[in-house]
Amino acid sequence: MDDLTIYNIKNLVKNNKIEWTEHSSLRMFERIILKSDIKNAILNGEIIEHYPTDYPYPSCLISGISNNTSLHIVCSIGKGYLYIITVYYPNEIKWISETKRRK
Repeated sequence: MDDLTIYNIKNLVKNNKIEWTEHSSLRMFERIILKSDIKNAILNGEIIEHYPTDYPYPSCLISGISNNTSLHIVCSIGKGYLYIITVYYPNEIKWISETKRRK
């Protein structure tokens, strides 16, 4: 289950096989983002970027919506778990479309 596909990511979320990194927990606290918001955004989201050389596991950027708000989630899969690396609200200055493309 180490293939980084949206299907595998969503299955891990549905089965609550999630590890929250210290960095993601700090960012969630700073940005007032709930775990439930991240889970909802992943479940209705899509992968918009891949980072195959990230260490220790390849990662990806998911764009999704929770409570009518766009969220970006960087995550990876390893050892049967989904690792949430960071989460943020997309910045309109950096993104042409909040969900699709960087400027």
